[in-house]
Amino acid sequence: MSEHKQFSHVNAQGEANMVDVSEKAVTTRTAVAEGFIKMSAETIQMIISGGHAKGDVFAVARIAGIQAAKKCADLIPLCHPLMLSKVQVDFEVQADKQQIRIEALCKLAGKTGVEMEALTAASVAALTLFDMCKAVDPAMEIGGIKVLSKAGGKTGHWQNQQAQKV
Repeated sequence: MSEHKQFSHVNAQGEANMVDVSEKAVTTRTAVAEGFIKMSAETIQMIISGGHAKGDVFAVARIAGIQAAKKCADLIPLCHPLMLSKVQVDFEVQADKQQIRIEALCKLAGKTGVEMEALTAASVAALTLFDMCKAVDPAMEIGGIKVLSKAGGKTGHWQNQQAQKV
């Protein structure tokens, strides 16, 4: 990390501080985040076949992820409340790796980025999958939550190079 970078949410006195974005330009901003939940092959098959007693697991987790993105500022103390224009949560079954990949995209026209909203959407979607399947598979594992890309604002487009190598 370069020496001139500083934490944005800490003021000169070292105190927690909400960033003032009032002078920033309104631009279209997007962020994509991902996460994974590992589970048994039987649990994955139960989800795919629709045989789960709690119903459509992906539909519930998708709605939970969307709702979480909208509530991000209520959960993360220094996040700005945002008027999201799009939240999309998708699932990719990776049966060969015994996991489900969760991808969340958030978008708005605003003065601050939406990385936290995308991370929150992916995280809560994974937690919801866990909650819905824990009676069948309590040994599931959530991980790999990260920002894949972001665009908009003065920094422009950023791509997670480590994510590309995995």
